[in-house]
Amino acid sequence: MTVADSMRTRLSCASLGCAVLLTGCGSVVSGRPVSSAPSAVTRHVRAELSTLLPDPAQFPARYPAVVLPPEAVAQAAGDLDGMGRGASVQPSSCVPPTRQLGPDQAAMAVGTDNDTRATITVELTRTDEPMAELHTRLAKCGSVRVSRAGATSTVRTELDPPPQIDADDTLALRRTVVPEVGGAGLTQSMRTLIGQIGDVRISVTYMSFSGGEPDTAAVRESFTTAVRKVRNG
Repeated sequence: MTVADSMRTRLSCASLGCAVLLTGCGSVVSGRPVSSAPSAVTRHVRAELSTLLPDPAQFPARYPAVVLPPEAVAQAAGDLDGMGRGASVQPSSCVPPTRQLGPDQAAMAVGTDNDTRATITVELTRTDEPMAELHTRLAKCGSVRVSRAGATSTVRTELDPPPQIDADDTLALRRTVVPEVGGAGLTQSMRTLIGQIGDVRISVTYMSFSGGEPDTAAVRESFTTAVRKVRNG
């Protein structure tokens, strides 16, 4: 085969969308390449979480934001996963790992739409849990019964296609918290995008009690901002 013939062969393969060229165009593996998710957390991000959290001014305009003090982060985190510290969870295998609290273990900022009272929360946490373990736990815990402070609710979680962004791993979920004693405006609805860079997990959650459509554009904007700041930090 001449050089010209070889070039024509390669161009012909490219025009046909060959995924993998093994020997000429004789062997093609269909599909698209995907990167494997890390099975362990091996890299420590040196910057303090407080410096990696997006500034309130970086939140979408409709969501004026504040950075929560450390003592308020644990309570707010429990609101986001529908469980919280001290809750009784069934099945018990769905209890999330114990959170490490402290200025460089968790940081959170919350923006609120003053018209709808919907919120967007950006949370950064230190973790040695790879995202693959979180994905497995969530997949097995689609419906969880939670009792806390004398109240019982059902937490339902569905996984969505993961967002495409420059992070080590990502996932997305929808979650509702339905109280046993229900009523208008009591069901909590959330959409969450999660990414991980080294030992820093980045979660952005839209939460509402209205039952209306979530502001997915604002969630994506906030997630992009948060991931970029951690990546560049």
